[in-house]
Amino acid sequence: MNKFLLVLTLVFLTGCAGEKWEESSIFESGSYKMIGVEEKLGFIYDNSEVTRFYPDKANKYMWHLWGNPEKLKGNLKVKATHSKSGEEITVIKSLPLGGSHNGADAHTPSKMSLPKSGMWKLDAYVDDRLHGSVYVKVYEP
Repeated sequence: MNKFLLVLTLVFLTGCAGEKWEESSIFESGSYKMIGVEEKLGFIYDNSEVTRFYPDKANKYMWHLWGNPEKLKGNLKVKATHSKSGEEITVIKSLPLGGSHNGADAHTPSKMSLPKSGMWKLDAYVDDRLHGSVYVKVYEP
């Protein structure tokens, strides 16, 4: 019985450790390209030299959220997690969401930077409720 539990635990841990994060899809809304989850959330991003993430390089990004407008009233907070180290940081502490824009139900401008290269998961919260996640790559300079 103990061997069975050991094997089961190893299979579980190997599966979790092998999880590979992939950069979110780029989609169009209005006249802009965005990265994220279409009809859910994203921010203006076209994977060009101008919009790409580089370590500690701050840039402006316009967030867009779709959903019930009543649930999109409040403030946006974004927490980031690095795929390999598990490091967690708060990228956006609190920004008020505005109304519809570029085809989305809510939006807000932001300034973001991430501290090191690799894959990052950006969890977007509206008034402490997880709305969705965007996966981005931070490129080597």
